[in-house]
Amino acid sequence: MKAVVHCGARTLETESRAAEAPALAKEWGGRGVNVNAIAPGCIAPDNTEALRADPQRNQATLGRRIPAGRWRRADDLAGATVFLASPASDHVDGIVLPVDGGWLGRL
Repeated sequence: MKAVVHCGARTLETESRAAEAPALAKEWGGRGVNVNAIAPGCIAPDNTEALRADPQRNQATLGRRIPAGRWRRADDLAGATVFLASPASDHVDGIVLPVDGGWLGRL
């Protein structure tokens, strides 16, 4: 999955290369460009259908791996995207913002 949003001097990226955001922020920050990424976590579309259809595997995933207790919906990314694309994040640079229902926090 890849989504790149350009808004003025901002770049937001959602993909597997999100770990590069800090390095790109160092490179572009001095030029007035904010670079950030969103780590979206698991979503409930077709690619997780088999997992969600198996009651035991679905419950195990939701119970142990997603503290929010539900699969992410596409619209769950909206708030993070709007924040990072807005002037409210003018001094936010080089971060990877998890929008994953607590997936990363479970470790």
